Amino acid sequence: MVLVNTVRAMASFAAQAALRSRWSSLIESTSVDVPGEVTDGVRSVVGWLKQASLEVRQVGRRAVSQLSGRGMGDDVVIIHYNDVYNIEQTTNTEPVGGALRFSTAIKALQHLNPLVLFSGDAFSPSMLSTFTKGEQMVPVLNEIGTHCAVFGNHDFDFGLEVLSGLVAQCNFPWLMSNVIDNETGRPLGDGKITHALMCNGHKIGLIGLVEQEWLDTLATINPEEVTFIDFLQAGSKLASQLKQEGCEYVIALTHMRTPNDIKLAEGCNEIDLILGGHDHVYEILEINNKYVVKSGTDFRHFSKINISFGPEGTRVEISEMQVTSSYPEDQVLKAKVEKYSAMIEGKMDEVLGKFCVPLEGRFSCIRREECNLGNWVCDVLLAATGADLVILNSGTFRSDQVHPAGDFTLRDLSTIIPMRDPLVVVEATGATILKILENSVSKYPSLEGRFPQVAGISFAFDPSKPPGQRVAEQVVKIGDEYLQQEQKYRLAVKQYLYAGNDGFTMIPHCPVLVSEDMCPEVGMAIQNHFAAINVRTGKSRPSKHRQSLVTLSRRHSLVKMLDGSELDGPPPLRRASSAAMEPTPHHHRLTRRASLDDLEQNACDLAPKVENRIIVIDKPEKLQALLAARARWESDTVIKEVDDENSP
Repeated sequence: MVLVNTVRAMASFAAQAALRSRWSSLIESTSVDVPGEVTDGVRSVVGWLKQASLEVRQVGRRAVSQLSGRGMGDDVVIIHYNDVYNIEQTTNTEPVGGALRFSTAIKALQHLNPLVLFSGDAFSPSMLSTFTKGEQMVPVLNEIGTHCAVFGNHDFDFGLEVLSGLVAQCNFPWLMSNVIDNETGRPLGDGKITHALMCNGHKIGLIGLVEQEWLDTLATINPEEVTFIDFLQAGSKLASQLKQEGCEYVIALTHMRTPNDIKLAEGCNEIDLILGGHDHVYEILEINNKYVVKSGTDFRHFSKINISFGPEGTRVEISEMQVTSSYPEDQVLKAKVEKYSAMIEGKMDEVLGKFCVPLEGRFSCIRREECNLGNWVCDVLLAATGADLVILNSGTFRSDQVHPAGDFTLRDLSTIIPMRDPLVVVEATGATILKILENSVSKYPSLEGRFPQVAGISFAFDPSKPPGQRVAEQVVKIGDEYLQQEQKYRLAVKQYLYAGNDGFTMIPHCPVLVSEDMCPEVGMAIQNHFAAINVRTGKSRPSKHRQSLVTLSRRHSLVKMLDGSELDGPPPLRRASSAAMEPTPHHHRLTRRASLDDLEQNACDLAPKVENRIIVIDKPEKLQALLAARARWESDTVIKEVDDENSP
């Protein structure tokens, strides 16, 4: 009955989640009575609790069987690290780090029989992972002697299928204790819910907890197909179960921001130590008689934690370890990872997709006008970030050539976007967006890299006017609506622009909604777009978890069209085959699904074009036509509002 009471306590959370669950087989096999009126979300939690209980009992039996032959009363030494991206050292400033020196430093402590724990983010992003999709990090994690890890947000950057292959090569388990994949009925990434092992005669329990904030930003995961369980509830339940099964000490491996780690420390007495990631800092906090530890980034630091067990309780000592140039490189690991650098050239000719049209990337065009290459890349980023609009500086595009129709390779992508370009989503008012547009066209017709390529927005400018007064404010549109200066919009830009470069000094003042370490990089988003096309067209394993092929603005436009003027009939693309059907709510849902399929199919066709997103006003008639279009839109809007008021 303990499980039933816990389920009832979590019912309000599960009802709000309202996510479908595939844990039916586990639910049917449990002896727990589940009220018939509970939601599918609650059933997900029931299944999770049952699975967690089974796992805890199993690891408990395994751990007990390992007790014999071990010394009792010895201290437990833990080595902790998190957020490692580059095998090579990335700085000449001490501590220089680097995976090869890091491995040497860890091996120097092997006589202590340490428990090596990792708090997520290894497989991406880095220049090497662009080509290897994270495979280069597997031998590093294994050679270091990692015993257990929790998934980080960037470990999902290349999708679940790639992640599954990487995890299968690891010599240790990965944890995901509080997120359920509704498609499989298992923890997301097929991670374990709990893990327990023996270390110097002491049974240590491990759980892996993440926060919803970054879960909602994953481009390759469908948020409607996962169930998130609050980390406080999951942590308390699992830690209690582990201790009931004989674990002397429970450690939470987390990939969360520090404020959430603090909440966990304050609200979960059953957890003894929190080893976190996600924040690229070294910090030690003492909260509620337990420590919260973050151990830096990129193999430059790690934590050596000594836990002494005695009759009066445990004593914890934490030392910051710096990986300086005094450590020699691990030659064994060096031999294992050298092949990945050699792989790059072979990977360059890998075909990502096939374009039906040439892509215009010449500086003389892309730095002066809207181009199909810019439109396509910005559309991909708009779908990947879920923003309202994307503004890229055309200096992003480096190939300075027309790319012919046909096979598009990784070499082509690297030629167009050779740099690691992180993105950030900010909250910008309409007034700020006008300033951004003014700066972007201020040097026209010079071939300046600040000239924009855009998605989710269209605008016109008059180059005969002074800089700062060129954009025609009345005709700027974001999605289907005309810009309002006071309205707040979700704007995706490169970190380069958020830093205020190229004259975009107004962007750094915008509040950040999604930080760069939670957004995909430009090149990665493009690779994931091709991967999503392969799933959509049946070339890869079917999955509901993939990067979206259709932007939110186009989805919203579709819904508005079907709920508005098209409500009494199917959209034009479907009208010929279904005009005789009587409209019903179910029919409208099917029509929306079919129309969305049309949009996704169009995205798969890879035939980007110029769409009048950027209009140069070189004669008065152009502005007059745009103003007339706005007048018609305003008139139609008034008519629709009157109709809505008069409708029953």
